[in-house]
Amino acid sequence: MLLKVLLIASALLVVNTMIHAVAMTLALRWSRHIAGLHPAHPFLPTGRPVVVSAVVLLMFFASVAEVMTWALVYRWLGAFSDAEPALYFSMVTYTTLGYGDIVLEGSLRLLSSFQAAIGIIMFGWTTAVVLAVVQRLYQKPQH
Repeated sequence: MLLKVLLIASALLVVNTMIHAVAMTLALRWSRHIAGLHPAHPFLPTGRPVVVSAVVLLMFFASVAEVMTWALVYRWLGAFSDAEPALYFSMVTYTTLGYGDIVLEGSLRLLSSFQAAIGIIMFGWTTAVVLAVVQRLYQKPQH
């Protein structure tokens, strides 16, 4: 059973990584375009906070998509019969909030611990993406 859990967790790690990589690529391409605009552009001073907010929102939606993949797997494995508790448990686990009001048993308990570890990695990655965008948008041009 441990091998099955490791295979499922590994597959979900790959899926989550692909989702996050697509979101990161979009965020960095967009911010590179905005940062390349002429400094005198009339929308740039107020546009930068909007871009940063949009990047945060994009990365948030990537995380929600990742949480949904875990919820679908929990349902597929029979841990939940309805979508709402599966999604709730997945979000609470992914964010490492861990209320404890819903607890899985057996090998699913181990799978959920892998989800928490992967969530930490993805939130660290999100932080790096947001910081990269902020640096790109707010750095002073080199003359």
